[in-house]
This record gives sequence, structure tokens and C-alpha cells, in this order.
Amino acid sequence: MSLTINHNLMAMNAARSLSVTYGRLTTSVQRLASGLRINSAVDDAAGLAVREMMRTDIRVLNQGVRNANDAISMIQTADGALSVIDEKLTRMKELAEQASTGTYTSAQRLIMDSEFQAMASEINRIAAATDFNGVKLLDGSLSGTGLDGASGNQMKIHFGTGNASAEDYYYVRINGATTSALGLGSAGTDSATAEASYVSSHGLNFVNQFPISAYQTAINPGVYAQFDPSAPMNVYAETADPNNLHLLGTDLSGNLHAIRIHFDNPGWTYLGDELAWSPGTGSAVAIKTQTNAQLALDKLDRAIISKDNIRANLGATANRLANTVSNLSIQAENLQAAESRVSDADVATEMTEFTRNQILTQAAVSMLAQANSLPQLALTLLGG
Repeated sequence: MSLTINHNLMAMNAARSLSVTYGRLTTSVQRLASGLRINSAVDDAAGLAVREMMRTDIRVLNQGVRNANDAISMIQTADGALSVIDEKLTRMKELAEQASTGTYTSAQRLIMDSEFQAMASEINRIAAATDFNGVKLLDGSLSGTGLDGASGNQMKIHFGTGNASAEDYYYVRINGATTSALGLGSAGTDSATAEASYVSSHGLNFVNQFPISAYQTAINPGVYAQFDPSAPMNVYAETADPNNLHLLGTDLSGNLHAIRIHFDNPGWTYLGDELAWSPGTGSAVAIKTQTNAQLALDKLDRAIISKDNIRANLGATANRLANTVSNLSIQAENLQAAESRVSDADVATEMTEFTRNQILTQAAVSMLAQANSLPQLALTLLGG
């Protein structure tokens, strides 16, 4: 190679090598400092795209875990309230059992019924007050069959990364736990008011008034319900109006009816105060009489079964959600491991590369300094 002044090719070569090696050293320092093999699209364009998709899925899966855990908390809230309702129903049945025996007077049964109705009112309060994050749980708001998320329909629990119903979400349905939903009527409703409403809404008219044991009522034109003459029937009057009589009996379907009837005949005998329960009218189950207390036992059995069904369904759903959380956590963990293999730097490899590039950079700097000094040899020739 000729000794030249205008172009120092050795310096240019050393500078180019220094630039390349220094760039590699910069990359090694960046990877070691961040712990990532891919810090920008320049490092690995395809790998960057894969990593970002994985990172998105990981974060969504972790949010899905939180969603499922929130649903478990919601179910635990509902189940806790139902456990209290369970206590109330047990106490109500205990009172009904007590009032069913003949060793108590009517006045004593009124006292029992007072607590009985208080328990029923408390069940309604609990059902109305139980909510999770503002969503009512036991008032029937989640008992519908619709899946559109509207009030009265089921709640969608979403936890997957997409929107496919088979793998990304399912619905939670919670039946109402009010006394009405449990088949105990509406606590606090006045019996006479409810009965009058029932008579009015069904257009009940007694075809004949005598004898008492065989009344026939017209519920709708051409549709009749025959009271069973063999069933025990009681006639009684309200203290406010001795002519405003009640008939207690069962129809052919076995349903108990307490119909309020007004007679203009003042010769009827007043048999004492007695309030009756009318299923389907909205009036509350009562235990003011021995007969009604005995009937209440069966109704309470069905109410307890209904409540237990709600709790069983909630327990099954909670177990399913717990399994969902476990599955999502494993999925997120495995996806995180895959993302790490794509994105994270191998520190041992990068440290080896860093040391190599560091030595090469130092050597290039030294050789560039030497190459820059070589053109000065020409001055020796020029000086003679």
C-alpha cells in the first residue's frame, strides 16, 4: 500500500470497525441494562410483534382472573345473606310448629305470629338490601332468562381474551329470595286487603250462599272452581263488621282460599277473630290459627328447599369460578414464560458478547490512533 496524505485508508478502516463494534457494544449495554433482548423493532421485528400480542393476552388474562374473583366475592356475599335467611326460615318453621299444637290459645298464637311476621319482613329486607357493587343479588334482579345484561336478566361474567361464549364467559343466575319468591307471600300485606283484591281481580261471585259446605265460584266466564265439601271450612267475621264474613276452604287443586264475603243477613253467628292465608293473593303466610300454622309448615318446607337450591347453585358456580381462576392463572403463567423466552435477554450470553465487543472497541480505538499517526511518516521523506 502506498504512503499517501489525502486518504488515510488504514484510519478509515479502523474507524469503520470501531463504529460497528461500538454499535454492538451499545446494544449489549442496552440489553444488559433493560434485561430485554428486544428493545425496539430494530432488534427483532417479528419477535416484537409476537411479544406485544403475548403481553396483551397476559394482561387481559390477569384481568379475567380479577373478574372471576370478583364474581366469587359476589356469590359469597349472596350466600352469606342466604345463610341469615336460612336462620329466619328455621325460626319461622319453629314458630309454625309451636302454633300448630292445640295447647295454645288464640291470643298466644297472635303473639307467635307477631314474631313470625317480623322474621318474614326481615327476609324481605335482607333480600332487598343485599347487593354487590350496587347490583342487587336476592331481589330477583338476576333471576331472569335473558342474556342481554338488562335488569332482571342473568349476569355475564367475562374472563377470556376474546368474546366466544364457549371459552370466554358464562352467566350467573340468582333466583330471588324474598318471601314472595320463596312461596310465602308478601310479608306485611293485610289479609283482608289481599283477599278483597283477589276477589276483585278474579271476579268471584258465589252462586249460592247455603249450605256453607259447597260453594261454587265463577273465576272467569265458564270456568269454575268447586270447593271441596270434605275439607274443613271455618266461617268467621271481622270484629269491625260481623256481617263481613270469611270462608276458608280448599279447591280441587288443593289450594287454600280465604274469600271475604259480605252478607246482608245480620242473623249469622259471629264465631270469633281469625285471619286466613290466601296463596296467590300476595298475603303473607300467617300462624294466627292452628289450621294455618299447620299449612304454613308445608309452605316453609318448600321455601327452605327453594332457598337451599339457590345456595347449591351458588356453590356450584363459585366452584366453577374457582376452577376458572386456576386455569386462567396457569394460562397466564405459561404465556408469560413463552413471552420471556421471546423477549428477555440471556444475561450470560449478553455478558460474553459485551466483553468481546468491549475488547474489540478498545482495540479499534488504539488502532485508529496508530493509523492516524502513520501519515506523519511522509514528513520524514519531505524533510529530506
